Amino acid sequence: MTKDYTFLGYRRENGRVGIRNHVIILPVDDISNAACEAVANNIKGTLALPHAYGRLQFGEDLELFFRTMIGTGVNPNVAAVVVIGIEPGWTERIVKGIAKTGKPVTGFSIERMGDLQTIAQASLKAKEYLQWASELHREECDLADLYISVKCGESDTTTGLGSCPTVGNLMDKAVAAGATTSFGETSELTGGEHIVKAKAANNEVAEEFMKVWNSYNDFILAEKTNDLSESQPTKGNIRGGLTTIEEKAMGNIEKLGKKSKFVGCLLPAEAPTGKGMWFMDTSSAAAEAVTLWAASGAVVHLFPTGQGNIVGNPIEPVIKLTANPLTAATMSEHIDLDVSPLLQGEMTLDEAGDQLLELTLRTANGRLTAAETLGHREFVLTKLYRSA
Repeated sequence: MTKDYTFLGYRRENGRVGIRNHVIILPVDDISNAACEAVANNIKGTLALPHAYGRLQFGEDLELFFRTMIGTGVNPNVAAVVVIGIEPGWTERIVKGIAKTGKPVTGFSIERMGDLQTIAQASLKAKEYLQWASELHREECDLADLYISVKCGESDTTTGLGSCPTVGNLMDKAVAAGATTSFGETSELTGGEHIVKAKAANNEVAEEFMKVWNSYNDFILAEKTNDLSESQPTKGNIRGGLTTIEEKAMGNIEKLGKKSKFVGCLLPAEAPTGKGMWFMDTSSAAAEAVTLWAASGAVVHLFPTGQGNIVGNPIEPVIKLTANPLTAATMSEHIDLDVSPLLQGEMTLDEAGDQLLELTLRTANGRLTAAETLGHREFVLTKLYRSA
């Protein structure tokens, strides 16, 4: 890596670096969505994040919910946060969690105020935050300041042969430069879990990974499910030539690179505690997984696709790349980088990785991704079990 791998980012109060400057209106619960969306409608340029949960959850499901909510507000791509909930208790817990970073955040509770008064007060605070954030300046940052997450979707044979290895090439370069990266998709490592285990930095990390993977596998077996028909692999995967989960896993694992070792294992939505590559236990559902990574602090996501996936995220830009020339032609509005020349012998893997790295830095500098321009803002929480 050279000194040329720099970008202009927003250095936040806690030293973390973001590449976007959002002011978000964050609902604590599903019944506060309407108030949040009304505030965002009043104050143009703010962003509401409606979702379906936040009531009567308990245990680890509730802890995951708070990690996701607080982590979303803490993400370095967020400049300031207005939190709205029906009750004061959970609202205040989320506000306090975000405030630990030094980031501007204020909470409002609808009980004993009603929607109209809440919306009015929250709108005034959102306006204040937006105008404040509009004067923040980007400063020169290094590739080592980035936290990059990776996941593939709608995979086919070209994914494992082209777009996933391209991401792996970038991962090796980014990790060597001091960046933080993360991979996951626990179910889509099935059949290749031993290969992932061998990529652990030490025996402790390897055993922790296998504990997570075995827990997933045991859950499937406990439900008397002998396969994951139409889920792993999906109909789209099969149409693209991937007939088994093992074939899918082999391509997926290419995203980890050839040289990098992963240094630790994360709970869903848990933030890494240091540099290097990390494994996160995530769903393989695209919107859920990217939401978890955004909540863990990732500021840019790399998304290889074969048959064509259109997912985005409200606060973490999603860069799509494909090695399938048909997808690049028929879904061009969704594709940020076409690496199909790699499979046609017109580009080396190293060249493809360099192109993706250049595009990642351009995105960090402010270039909008295809998903951002098309308004894809999928914010989907992961729920572990039924509510109380």
